[in-house]
Amino acid sequence: MQVAIYSRGLDTEQGAHLGFLLEELTRYDVSILIYKPLLSQFSEETGRYPSLVPFLVSDDLPAGLDCLISLGGDGTLLDTVTLVRDKKIPVLGVNFGRLGFLAGISRDELASAVEALVNRTYIIDKRTLIHLDANKPLFGDTPFALNEFAIHKRDTSPMIKVHAYLNGEFLNSYWADGLIVSTATGSTGYNMSCNGPILFPDSSSFVITPVAPHNLNVRSVVVPDNNVISFEVESRADLFICALDARREIVDKHIQLAVRKEQFCVHLVRLSENTFLSTLRTKLAWGLDKRN
Repeated sequence: MQVAIYSRGLDTEQGAHLGFLLEELTRYDVSILIYKPLLSQFSEETGRYPSLVPFLVSDDLPAGLDCLISLGGDGTLLDTVTLVRDKKIPVLGVNFGRLGFLAGISRDELASAVEALVNRTYIIDKRTLIHLDANKPLFGDTPFALNEFAIHKRDTSPMIKVHAYLNGEFLNSYWADGLIVSTATGSTGYNMSCNGPILFPDSSSFVITPVAPHNLNVRSVVVPDNNVISFEVESRADLFICALDARREIVDKHIQLAVRKEQFCVHLVRLSENTFLSTLRTKLAWGLDKRN
């Protein structure tokens, strides 16, 4: 078995958990690739394992890799999506952050997670991605996102007007700070923060949610993810923000933008007991009444 380990960066306490993970994987004779900056940051922990193979970019990951382990929060896991791309490498997220909707395995579950990987007793959830098309090159060779695509005004700009179309048919004009098109997976992210609905990950839908709309009757709308959603932006400012997950670019208001379902999926690893419902109850404290 061969796995890779990725993280944006860990603190000293989290480095101890990295050492424990390396120890567990080595105990099962697992071949390990490790993100090069992480290898350098924790040379004391990693120096005990001379067989570790460093990697830096997506092309360094072999297509037959059994799993990529993401150490961090949901943002770190979103980074891994740009690494695995269409290679169908399963991604296991270990939560070192706060909420952890995507990185659903706690650091206390590292031993059981490694055992599940080795014995292949885990479950793979296939998650839809959203793809961005534009008449100018944007986001290099990774024009896709797991959570959402967003249009947003710049910090000091007045609100923008976004005309949205479904398969070329006019949907609505949004006077707002911005507009989000979220995948079902991303419905618990930025979309939820803007009062958008929560969708089950397998619901095959996108959610279109305005950010701070200037119309009281404007609400989120859920559409099938086989639609192509296109946009025209009006603004007194010449530039606005175009974002895919945590990545963003500043673009001209005359640019042509459209989003659609990506042709490939991301494969997320979860332990059998970690269902979406249990995640909602735990992370959002559903079913808990502090009056009792």
